[in-house]
Amino acid sequence: MTQDIRICFIGDSLVNGTGDEAALGWTGRLCAMANASDIPVTYYNLGIRRNTSKDVLLRWESECTLRLPGFCDGRIVLSCGVNDTVIENGKMRVDFAESCANVRAILCGAKRYTVLMVGPPPVVLGDELNKRIESLSLAFAHEAKALGVPYIDLFSALCADDAYKREVAGNDGAHPRSEGYSKMARIIGSSPSWWFHTLGSRSRLQKNSRPNQSPAPDQSRPDSPPSLRARSRPRSLAD
Repeated sequence: MTQDIRICFIGDSLVNGTGDEAALGWTGRLCAMANASDIPVTYYNLGIRRNTSKDVLLRWESECTLRLPGFCDGRIVLSCGVNDTVIENGKMRVDFAESCANVRAILCGAKRYTVLMVGPPPVVLGDELNKRIESLSLAFAHEAKALGVPYIDLFSALCADDAYKREVAGNDGAHPRSEGYSKMARIIGSSPSWWFHTLGSRSRLQKNSRPNQSPAPDQSRPDSPPSLRARSRPRSLAD
């Protein structure tokens, strides 16, 4: 009998895949790899632009309960945080303590399913903002570990990837394009914490993320890193 695996990916626009001209994001690429390996995954992309951890806390249970009936192998991937760190009206949209409490509450409630968390990626809109994102990612990792929930860090690898930062800078400063989402999928898919990490290789992820195209040339060593760009008005980065 075929296993009925259903996965809810819940979070912000970086979960949604905003900016990806292939309209797959990292979520679609990971599930395409699983299906190509004869694991029929049903996946639901529940990423909403501008959502903070507070917004996700308010909706995750009702959204996931509808999509993960008791008879299936229900799983949840939580990923949020960038929008929490945005400064609006002179303060962060959600302060660190509340962000951690929100994630703790979501993970505690979601543990009746199989659950993991993916940390927020860096942006290209200023060092101070990235410092806040990095600090929040570390805090989220601590919360997840305390609850026995696997946590996959995106920030460390992508912050050191000049090609990724150049692609984000060439878009809107917050969201990558297809190659950036492919990199996210490779990081997550190669993690021992990812449920299907033994199934694929980097080449397979690239093939599924960019159908009918040759893999992009390696741009991991640019001549110079992109300049950090400032915004003239407060905004949500993962909007």
